[in-house]
Amino acid sequence: MADNGDDIDRAVALHSEAVAALEDGRVEAARSLAQQALDLFERESGPNHPDVANVLNCLATIHTQEADYRQAESCARRAVAVMRDVRTQAGGADIDRLYVQSLTGLGNALRTLGQYAEAAPLLADAAAIAETALGDTDEDLVAALNASGMLCKYDGRFDEGAAFYARAIRIAEDVNGPDHVSLASLWHNVGGLEHARGEYAKGEPAARRSVELRERALGPDHPTVAADVAALAALIDGQGRHDEAGEMYRRVLDIFERTYGPDHYEVAITLNNLAGVHHAQGDADEAEKLYRRALALKEALLGPDHPDVAMTLNNLALLLADAGRADAAEPLYERALRTFAATLDPGHPKIRACVGNYAAMLRERGRGAAARTLERKYSHRGGANV
Repeated sequence: MADNGDDIDRAVALHSEAVAALEDGRVEAARSLAQQALDLFERESGPNHPDVANVLNCLATIHTQEADYRQAESCARRAVAVMRDVRTQAGGADIDRLYVQSLTGLGNALRTLGQYAEAAPLLADAAAIAETALGDTDEDLVAALNASGMLCKYDGRFDEGAAFYARAIRIAEDVNGPDHVSLASLWHNVGGLEHARGEYAKGEPAARRSVELRERALGPDHPTVAADVAALAALIDGQGRHDEAGEMYRRVLDIFERTYGPDHYEVAITLNNLAGVHHAQGDADEAEKLYRRALALKEALLGPDHPDVAMTLNNLALLLADAGRADAAEPLYERALRTFAATLDPGHPKIRACVGNYAAMLRERGRGAAARTLERKYSHRGGANV
């Protein structure tokens, strides 16, 4: 029989294999390997050991890739609890690093679930501890800053998010040089932030840079490259270059479906975006079909009350209103606004867009008083896809 040391070595090797599999896009294999590593560590080192937290962080990332967001949160939350207890008993850079990684992982998981208020202080703590304990050029500080930037994009703090990204990019370029693949995710997210605030042309160079760096490292058919291409396509679509964007989305959809299967979150996002292209091109039937498929996937993966579900509800309602089907659009707008109001700050651009779309439809139907009541309730105007 293998002794304790052999089992620990085996667990370490399994964890390393899981990380490599995840980097290669072999998500199912990564989950199996990480779970085996977790089982061994729990048995040999106990459930509250730092090695357990390390594998839980890996599993949280894997579950996110599989769109199992509740399970990702569960793993990340447990990792934070383990490391919080460990830090009360032992110090050192390795312990601090693992705690920072756990806080960042939980913050990301909560952001994905739309729990922005809980995520913010965790990510702020992660960045503060990383800078103090690990240094102001450490890669885990970059990761925490990046995560904070993503959170700011989702809850509408765009200037603050841009500042987080700018600092992260400066650090990463100083440490690794401007052409390192690690910069790809940061440039991807800069483009995404500019898309979220409607600055499509401003975001395009950043998105192109992310594609260039990642494609050079991973090749054109890697799913992470596909995600970069999808982000670039959204910025191109926002500038009215719908044919170009549609071709890019179809390429991305093919890669995601082949890699992850038809029921993955990345597929849902791409379906939503491709539907927007068909809407802009006047193909209402195909747009509706794609929106409804995206909506069903998002509801199954995220639950009915997630702001990302509300985003597709708004887009589908806008399509139906444009097609003269206001009776079908109205309950979708109502549901989208209820969800946005419950999860986002009142001034968020997604709320403004949805209010603008709904109010315009009401006015077209001769219901100006109802439109004014709606606008007073939310105190903003706007419109269009979100």
